[in-house]
Amino acid sequence: MEANGKVIIREAKEQDRSHVIRIFNYYIEHGFAAFPEKPVPPEFFDLFSSGAYAILVAEQDRTVIGFAGIRPFLPFPAFNRTASVTYFIDPAHTGKGIGSRFLEWLVQEGKKHDIHVLLAQISSRNTPSLEFHRSRGFMEAGCIREAGIKHGCCFDLVFMQRNIS
Repeated sequence: MEANGKVIIREAKEQDRSHVIRIFNYYIEHGFAAFPEKPVPPEFFDLFSSGAYAILVAEQDRTVIGFAGIRPFLPFPAFNRTASVTYFIDPAHTGKGIGSRFLEWLVQEGKKHDIHVLLAQISSRNTPSLEFHRSRGFMEAGCIREAGIKHGCCFDLVFMQRNIS
């Protein structure tokens, strides 16, 4: 691993746990990108990674600056070709192409698992994520109005999908 500013995307490891949770907790506390209202403990990493096809991290100068994952959408055979995707990037590193690189990798990982539909579940109050997904071939597949409440505010849960096969 080089310490030259290059961003490396790799499979997550146990030692990434605290970094992943730090990034996720930032988004819990600052907006609607992460759905919990209170910071989560390090054990949440197990819940996040359990059953996932893959969990990735982005690393720069030996520091984890983002993470992404792809997991089965539902545990029923009828949905074996649909997967949920998620990504969170340290706010100091957004807008630098890391999300796009994660998505490229997640598409390839999905194809390895014979996935046809990638599904992102996004808060209606998370405009940057909605725009990111639209600009990368996702389309709105549905919306559950007033599905969540966080920080005393209602939000819709927007489902966006992209077919990859």
